[in-house]
Amino acid sequence: MGVFSSVARPAVNTFKYMRWAAHERPVVFFSLIVGAIGPIAVVTVPQYRAKLGWKPAERIPVTYPLPDRPRQPVSGYDDE
Repeated sequence: MGVFSSVARPAVNTFKYMRWAAHERPVVFFSLIVGAIGPIAVVTVPQYRAKLGWKPAERIPVTYPLPDRPRQPVSGYDDE
């Protein structure tokens, strides 16, 4: 019991503390769990998206396309 109990004791204490925190302070406990999942999701979610066939949306144009023809001056508005 000597070696095994000294190795397993921190894990048992950690599990007991997590169980206590989930019951006594659930907001803090679960917000820490969700916060810990965030960085893991940054690494894993894009891989699963690609496997499921997700493709990024087409980029939104930032300029108005000009026509391929010579520009003609505006006329007929009585501003000359």
